[in-house]
Amino acid sequence: MFKRSKGFWLRVTNGMAMGELWNQFQTDARVSYRLYSQEVDTQRKPGTGRAKHFFRLVRLFFWAIVEKLTPARRVLLIAALVMMAMNANISWSTGGHHGNTSLYLGPFSVGTWGELLLLTVLILEVTDRVVMKRDLQIAKEIQSWLLPPVPPAVPQLEIAFTTRPANTVAGDYYDVFLRPGSHLPGGAYLIAIADVAGKSVPAAMLMATYQASLKTLAATASTLTELVSNMNNYACGNSQGGRRFTTTFLAEYDPASRKLTYVNAGHNAPLLRRKNGNIERLTEGGLPLGIIEGAPYASDSTTIQTGDWLAIFTDGVTEAENTKAQEYGEERLMAALNANTATTPQALLSGIMIDIDRFAAGAPQHDDITLMLLKAG
Repeated sequence: MFKRSKGFWLRVTNGMAMGELWNQFQTDARVSYRLYSQEVDTQRKPGTGRAKHFFRLVRLFFWAIVEKLTPARRVLLIAALVMMAMNANISWSTGGHHGNTSLYLGPFSVGTWGELLLLTVLILEVTDRVVMKRDLQIAKEIQSWLLPPVPPAVPQLEIAFTTRPANTVAGDYYDVFLRPGSHLPGGAYLIAIADVAGKSVPAAMLMATYQASLKTLAATASTLTELVSNMNNYACGNSQGGRRFTTTFLAEYDPASRKLTYVNAGHNAPLLRRKNGNIERLTEGGLPLGIIEGAPYASDSTTIQTGDWLAIFTDGVTEAENTKAQEYGEERLMAALNANTATTPQALLSGIMIDIDRFAAGAPQHDDITLMLLKAG
């Protein structure tokens, strides 16, 4: 009997300890609250008493939950709550003697029918979640094909990168590849990182269009600014009037001259740490892609010397929050970079991700986290 009970508990909990289960519950509760509270005005109106304000919030949260269901399931849920309330009221009015006072319909009481209806709604919602989770897992696998599994071998550069979606699929993109359409005689490597506005499935779909346009347009003979301008014009046709814009940082690295030419299209400024400790921010560029068709873009260039580090990241890194809503910040990222210049990009990348996890302390993140580190050898 004990073995069966233990086996049942392990199956239910996946072997997680009580502390881990509690932390997971708290995370799920925060995510659910954030989802429903977006549609609820929690501000207390002037002249409204606490009790009235409380019941107003309960009503608003109730409708925020109900409206997430299909109309048929809303009817089932409301019917279940009414039937359970009817049974409770009958018991209450007669002193709580359930055996003599419950209203019966067939073999079950009204309250039991209500509980069965509530269970039915739960099963239907779980079915949807399972189907959606399966589809999202497939989408995640497809999205992983669009991202390089390992960095390429670039002369005089060590590269490491990683991404962590806030949900199952992400709107962040990164890549490093030899550009076939480069105007440079010996060819150049294209370094790309992008962040589509929003997250989850809509952002992931636009990320796929970004990847397709980048690969296609990078194969044409053009300068870096022409490449970015062409990508912007393409993005304007898929950005819903600028609402689904994409910030991006694109750079061409010429191994022969060690020259890095870049365009920053509204993205977080990458941090170039020189060997002597000086920090340079790569800011030259223009607007994010997809806002204004024909927008002008400017480029800048710098030379990468032995011992220099380049950190390229999306805002999910610096805006990672802990349970107190404090952000990880650029200063912590720079501190990690300054303290580990003797190590490899892969080791530093792992250390920064661990540091972000330690800082967040299990708090759910609102944005995808993507980080690329390059070290000149």
